[in-house]
Amino acid sequence: MKFLIVFVALFAVALAAPAEEVQILRSESKVGPESFEYAVETSDGTTKEEQGQLKNPGTEQEAISVHGSFRYVADDGQTYQVNYIADENGFQPEGAHLPVAPQA
Repeated sequence: MKFLIVFVALFAVALAAPAEEVQILRSESKVGPESFEYAVETSDGTTKEEQGQLKNPGTEQEAISVHGSFRYVADDGQTYQVNYIADENGFQPEGAHLPVAPQA
């Protein structure tokens, strides 16, 4: 019984231990009236880059078109990357780990 109490206590201490603080290694941005871009990289292996541009400004078809990517290290130790486009056709992600819809 004492073993179980000690094990539970150690388990609780391990869960309560503070997580490693993530540092920002790189942060860049440029914002204009009709476009933007930014990039962020952190010490835990996470990166994100994105660019956007206003299409057909001042018209009925005005829309923003964005493309970018993000990468992160998951709990399983694998690095996952997603590239995407988001525009008038919706959010369109691509990644080696993502399922692909069958061709119609």
